[in-house]
Amino acid sequence: MPYKELEISTETPVLSWANHDLKSDETKMAKNVASLPFVFKHVALMPDVHLGKGALVGSVIATKEAIIPAAVGVDIGCGMGAIKTPFKGEQLEGKLKKIRLDIEAAIPTGFNDNKDVEKAVSNWQNWRDFKDLHSGVQDLESKAMKQLGSLGGGNHFIEVCLDTENQVWLMLHSGSRNIGNKLAQYHINTAKDLAKMAGNSLPDPDLAHFIAGTPEFARYWHDLQWAQEYARYNRDVMMARFKRIIEKHLAGGKAFKPLLEVNCHHNYSEKEVHFDEDVYVTRKGAVRAQTEDYGIIPGSMGAKSYIVKGKGNVESFCSCSHGAGRLMSRSKAKKAYTLDDLIEQTKGVECRKDEGVLDEIPGAYKPIEQVMENQSDLVEIVATLKQVLCVKG
Repeated sequence: MPYKELEISTETPVLSWANHDLKSDETKMAKNVASLPFVFKHVALMPDVHLGKGALVGSVIATKEAIIPAAVGVDIGCGMGAIKTPFKGEQLEGKLKKIRLDIEAAIPTGFNDNKDVEKAVSNWQNWRDFKDLHSGVQDLESKAMKQLGSLGGGNHFIEVCLDTENQVWLMLHSGSRNIGNKLAQYHINTAKDLAKMAGNSLPDPDLAHFIAGTPEFARYWHDLQWAQEYARYNRDVMMARFKRIIEKHLAGGKAFKPLLEVNCHHNYSEKEVHFDEDVYVTRKGAVRAQTEDYGIIPGSMGAKSYIVKGKGNVESFCSCSHGAGRLMSRSKAKKAYTLDDLIEQTKGVECRKDEGVLDEIPGAYKPIEQVMENQSDLVEIVATLKQVLCVKG
């Protein structure tokens, strides 16, 4: 589906790949961002766009000489990892529950962390830069070490999936845990304090920003890059454990070589070149989809997920959606659905089926097939996956 330009009065246009009209509060949020003087060219909204904080989740914002910490968000570097295995679906028969229990034992979820710090974690080269992070997190190094290799909560998950060729895939979704959250909060608050002191009349306090060339910008950019690498490595550590569990159950403990590996952020910012200009691109709930980039677009815990390859669509700043996108808030989902609904909607999936994950019910998300149809000009589908096992954070 080609994009549509929103009918709003801002100097910078807003292009939308969503096939629905935005709600009034969503339109206002898009307008607020597009009214900022440093926003470059236009704002791009992905098909899964929905309300966020400061900026819409599912938005791509290119900026010149400025960055908005709240637009990146508090789960810096949140993203997806997936590997294609050489195994077939029939090899999973009778083993799914044992695999799930092993995953839950090996990878901490929710607020939990690792009891011991493994070598792969303690040897991570970026620990040497921890002393240079924001002063407010200097007492959190031990916690950050113990959380490296842990899933977190909310919509984070670990899944065993099958593609249309009955090939087994391993997939997970996580970010920078507590350390990323704390770093983000400190810098967001600094940006807000600076805006107040300068008397800036922002349309939303969460659009407080740093200007390139200032010490505050430099400190945030440094911490942002560190947290993004932490998030990426967090997924690598978990995937290595996940892989060993699958090797134990499907290959007698023998190591296998993945047929394809993907690890991509969907809450982050990077320096990129677009329309022949150097810009900072913030993808808040969006994946980079340059030509030949591999990406992961998951559905809900009862729907399909997709491995994709980017088409390099310049109007989207070479981006695509990061998932199905929520249809309703967590609190609304808990009121709208029952435990019986959850059991019905996750039929055939080995997963927790209790009220603790009711807010993650598939019905609370947009139909992923429609989301994919709306971005056929942004990505091509490489593999269509359906989960058979899901561990929720």
